[in-house]
Amino acid sequence: MTGKYVLAIDQGTTSSRAIIFDHSGQIVATGQKEHEQIFPRAGWVEHDPKEIWDNIREVVAEALAKASMNKDDIVAVGVTNQRETAMVWDKNTGEPVYNAIVWQDTRTDKIVKELGGGDDDKYKAKVGLPLATYFSGPKVKWILDNVEGAREKAEAGDLIMGNMDTWVIWNLTGGTDGGVHVTDVTNASRTMLMDLDTLAWDEGIAKDMGIPMSMLPEIKSSSEVYGEGRAHGLLGGVPIAGDLGDQQAATFGQAAFEVGMAKNTYGTGCFMLMNTGEEKVPSKNGLLTTVCYKIGDNKPIYALEGSIAVTGSLVQWLRDNLKMFDSAPEVEELANSVEDNGGAYLVPAFSGLFAPYWRSDARGALVGLTRFVNRGHIARAVLEATAYQTREVLDAMEADSGVKLAELKVDGGMTANELLMQFQADQLGVDVVRPVVAETTALGAAYAAGIAVGFWDGEQDVIDNWAEDKRWTPSMDEDERARLYRNWKKAVTRTFDWVDDDVT
Repeated sequence: MTGKYVLAIDQGTTSSRAIIFDHSGQIVATGQKEHEQIFPRAGWVEHDPKEIWDNIREVVAEALAKASMNKDDIVAVGVTNQRETAMVWDKNTGEPVYNAIVWQDTRTDKIVKELGGGDDDKYKAKVGLPLATYFSGPKVKWILDNVEGAREKAEAGDLIMGNMDTWVIWNLTGGTDGGVHVTDVTNASRTMLMDLDTLAWDEGIAKDMGIPMSMLPEIKSSSEVYGEGRAHGLLGGVPIAGDLGDQQAATFGQAAFEVGMAKNTYGTGCFMLMNTGEEKVPSKNGLLTTVCYKIGDNKPIYALEGSIAVTGSLVQWLRDNLKMFDSAPEVEELANSVEDNGGAYLVPAFSGLFAPYWRSDARGALVGLTRFVNRGHIARAVLEATAYQTREVLDAMEADSGVKLAELKVDGGMTANELLMQFQADQLGVDVVRPVVAETTALGAAYAAGIAVGFWDGEQDVIDNWAEDKRWTPSMDEDERARLYRNWKKAVTRTFDWVDDDVT
């Protein structure tokens, strides 16, 4: 079986990718295509699900063509996805009733406040999450409340919902012609509708949100055969056998299987997960309790997570909105043109603050400005913001878990930025380690699918395949480290309480 390959479909926030992996976990071929970011109003972020499905078919074809392969060379397909991006569609026609509402979207703020009635932790003991605009359930409620005729069709049993993994798998397995309507425990744990103990939908919370149970996908493990590729498609007959939300997939791909192991993914946002084993650890410090993964019939493994909304997208903002450079990698050269941040701090609370604050009333702020500050200082402040936010999450994680981190495994596009990675090590005071295969999100989904069909034997194969590429060791003076972080904390407080009835 080692002569064959596994295909991962990574449906991300800005693009969709198909990556083919060999048995050693190395990349054989990749296809990638960006999709449109739709901003109908301030704070609203949407994607066109049909564009995304078209793109997925294109990138699968591209990856297979580059590798000179066809479906007979693929033993299984794994899917990973931007997790809390939610959509509703008609199961009879396959038509979305509205665009997918993206995880960064803040339109559900009023819904969230009404659901909580002043208690943001109303459901937290059950679902591990605070009430926040981040999660899927309130987005589905918004669609049912605001799209004409949607609630009636939902109650008649014609509409179904899901995160993007559910949409992709439904279409892969036939769509209106027998498509399988499923999700996995990691994605279900981001909806605010799943009980973390029973791994089942909670009828009471669904009722509170006005979501008919008939809309909800069947919850499966992260590694099992859900169905086969549609007969007339590029992947006809190939088992669709892995499904993990992107951050859990990256944790899996990083082989973070031991309690206390943590990884941080630097993408559109930043997401740090720490494995807590079979114990779900409730957070007292602003983190999320989530499902890390579940392999077949094995017990679920839980994690603590710190979610940061804006990191890589802050670099895109400098590029696209402020036109400071033409391509994202140029931010490092610009930041290296100065020795430090010049006293400037940029807190990117574009869609409020996520962990550990959970302040939807916050908005972005650039503070500490003097006439001395130039483009280089602002570029540096942008990169440093990612490192400071990561440190805040790690501090909370160590407080909740009682585990002192020995090193941080990192992945994602921003790990190519040497300045950022060194500053990250300096701020954390521990080594930062990047693996040879930095595409750990897609790799994790591939491993889950391959394990389900026996291509890999289990977690040990993942551990054996993992290899270190580069390590950054702290070199900053302790007093300077503390001074910079203290000023960052001061800058964060300047973003609070910005949104009120007059400001959205």
